[in-house]
Amino acid sequence: MRFSPGLLLLLPLLSPLAHAELIDDVNDRGELRIALEANTPPYNFKEGDKLTGFEVELGELLAKEMDVRPSFITTDDADMLPGVSTGKYDVAINHIAMTAELKDQFDFSEAYHDKPELAIPFQKGNPAFKTSLDGALKRVKDDGRLKALSHKWFEDEAPTGAPTPVPPQATPAH
Repeated sequence: MRFSPGLLLLLPLLSPLAHAELIDDVNDRGELRIALEANTPPYNFKEGDKLTGFEVELGELLAKEMDVRPSFITTDDADMLPGVSTGKYDVAINHIAMTAELKDQFDFSEAYHDKPELAIPFQKGNPAFKTSLDGALKRVKDDGRLKALSHKWFEDEAPTGAPTPVPPQATPAH
């Protein structure tokens, strides 16, 4: 049996391992598709027709750090994680706790908030995307923008990696 040289060039494309990395798709589109519910203040909600909240502003910062624009898609709980799994959405930023069950189904960013260890799920098997997302998150943490954002939306709650504020000691009356 003879193989055509052209056929040999197509074989890598037929391999299931030849799928594009998520970061390549995001960069090609120039946008990060972010799923959220938009009904849970202060995390994400609508003021009139405008999306706002801690996670909306976090998504904007992360997309900017990744040099793409954010594209927010409002969905519901039944569609959100299945949509991330199938590639309909790149990520879900919707105060999702990194549980053992979800870690079997998704890869996660580093945590972006300590209560309760909130992180960003995305399709498994995308190490370059994880590196890019975690790098963007690290820059937002390191320069204080995450802390400022957390303070804006949660007042005295600390984002992950920030020291927990110590309440002032009561001064005895004289």
